[in-house]
Amino acid sequence: MSVEPPSGGAPDHRRPYLMLPPAMRRAAAWSVAVILLIAVASLVVFALIELRAATVPFVLALLGASLLYPVVPWLVRRGVGRSLAAALTCVVLVAAVGGVIALLVNSLVHSAPQIATSLQRAGHRIADWLGPFGEKIQHALDNAKGETNSLVSTLTSGVLSGLGLLTQLLTGGVLALALVFFFLRDGHRTGDSIRSYLPGRGGDTVVACAERAFDAMAGFMRGTTLIALIDAGFITVGLVALGVPGAPGLGALVFMGAYIPFVGAFLSGTVAVLVALADGGLGTALWALGVVLTVQMIEGNILQPVIQSRTVELHPATIMVAVVAGSGVAGILGALLAVPLCAAGAGIVSVLRGVPGPRGARRAAEGAGGQE
Repeated sequence: MSVEPPSGGAPDHRRPYLMLPPAMRRAAAWSVAVILLIAVASLVVFALIELRAATVPFVLALLGASLLYPVVPWLVRRGVGRSLAAALTCVVLVAAVGGVIALLVNSLVHSAPQIATSLQRAGHRIADWLGPFGEKIQHALDNAKGETNSLVSTLTSGVLSGLGLLTQLLTGGVLALALVFFFLRDGHRTGDSIRSYLPGRGGDTVVACAERAFDAMAGFMRGTTLIALIDAGFITVGLVALGVPGAPGLGALVFMGAYIPFVGAFLSGTVAVLVALADGGLGTALWALGVVLTVQMIEGNILQPVIQSRTVELHPATIMVAVVAGSGVAGILGALLAVPLCAAGAGIVSVLRGVPGPRGARRAAEGAGGQE
């Protein structure tokens, strides 16, 4: 008995696939979709890394513009031209960033010897507590000075290569500053430009995704900066009251670590406690630990819910994975940029799912109010 081919005489090559159970067909379709998504994402990440001389200043400019964007409309409403308002905002940005970097570097440079000595003392004390198990730690600490001298000579011999890195940093900084100026000056035209290229519903969707991603980055930058200032201020005051050496430098570490969630706070707090242990003993270390934990509890239970924008509310597990993945891809810079980029991606996904953002909710409320 022969099997007749389908109508038209051509064999149906889909028949083996169609003979599979529906659950297996759905699993196969999802598997293909996931593989394609991973492949495209990998290509995009590879391209961004290869073009990091342009992509990193672009992302940094977006973060800076998201932080300062409300300043430009405020100046425009007071009669300042938009170009002049953007230029003045960039001047304020340069002055603020330069002042913060100078303060942090000055604090760290003056406090680094004290912090290094205190950390070495803490290591010796912990090695003594460990008894026989601490002999290897003790030996490593005894050789730390020689390794430090070797490191200094290595850094000295690499000054010429460091000049090339400095040139790249300056070039990237100038490019980022120029992009900030254009984002601040012409950012209000972005929606119309997108709609001119993508008319209809597609353009509206892209504009909504862009607005939601921008709001997410703005919420992260503003909230994190304010929280970092509060955390660093309280911890510095507490360390000064305890008489811990290098308190300004430790406060600077806390401020910088706040931009790397969980990991930065843990590392900066650990350094502060170890310095307190070496200089003042176990009692001072416990007090310093209490100060750090109290500030972190206040941050987690009060500051973040009140200050941090709802647009960057991510699950802690998501934040941890993003930080680890970002550091694995691009080191410290990747860890710094991982959370705002992840928040922007989450905002885009919420728009595609039909969840209205703050701007959409305001527009809906205004539309409902106008119909009444």
